[in-house]
Amino acid sequence: MISKHKVINWNKIEDELDDYVWDKATSQFWLDTRVPVSNDLADWRELSSVEQDVIKKVVGGLALLDTLQSEEGVNAMREDVRTHKEAAVLNNFLFMESIHAKSYGTILTSLNSIKSISEIYDWMNNDERMQYKAKRINDIYKTGNGLQKKIASIFLEGILYYSNFFAPLWYRGSNKLANLAELIKLIIRDESVHGTYLGYKFQLTYNELPEEEQKKLLDWMYPLLEDLMENELAYTEEIYSQIGIAEDVKTFVRYNANKSLQNMGFPAYYEHADLDDVNPIVMNGISIETSNHDFFSQVGAGYLMGNAESMADEDYDF
Repeated sequence: MISKHKVINWNKIEDELDDYVWDKATSQFWLDTRVPVSNDLADWRELSSVEQDVIKKVVGGLALLDTLQSEEGVNAMREDVRTHKEAAVLNNFLFMESIHAKSYGTILTSLNSIKSISEIYDWMNNDERMQYKAKRINDIYKTGNGLQKKIASIFLEGILYYSNFFAPLWYRGSNKLANLAELIKLIIRDESVHGTYLGYKFQLTYNELPEEEQKKLLDWMYPLLEDLMENELAYTEEIYSQIGIAEDVKTFVRYNANKSLQNMGFPAYYEHADLDDVNPIVMNGISIETSNHDFFSQVGAGYLMGNAESMADEDYDF
């Protein structure tokens, strides 16, 4: 941890990945206001009330979790940075998490009445499953050590978000809700950078630990993973069973759990959760060519979508 204040010397390379991620993260900058989600209203009105309820709940759930990450998560990890530039990179992550959280509000307000939005906010603030995962992660941010906080963040962004990402991608794969999906794909692209970067920083510190301390950390991590996944799969069943795709979502969540572990240098934990097992409609939703709204010259909803779009085996790697 940095013990005293010093100016950042951007000409000095402490860790090459800091410079690379700073450049990549800043080049990917975007704003939710540049994607016209209201253009999805025709598609939205064609959905059944049950389908609309699913979309509202998953977007609301994302809003809650990203609010947690922007208010608590990124700040918690700033206490254990290894380099000055890492702190700068985390500053960027923090800002983008706030944009992500606002984006979900943009989606809700673009497609719903004020009364409906109020009901969703009430649901997300009181749903037992949603509140459980938010509290479980936040408790680690408050009391965990540096490596535990990184694990919690990687599990939050790399696993717990993905049950909620599934629906917009699934509808996009069916040629619906294109602009809503654009925002989700932009967020996924950011989260892929966050997860890979934090996984790399985790490995640097983890590999410096004595073997006994490594084992102790893993004895803490895997029960945490199983606990979070038990709640997540139950949440998935509650939300998605009403439209008949719960099992597909569970596979997607397990796939991303394996990717999160791999970001930290660990082997896959869940069987039958490879890329080939992911619902091809979701794959289609991820791979569909993005529309380029071009509000910032080269910066629009479809600019530089990056590796997360292809969902190949290296999908969350740099």
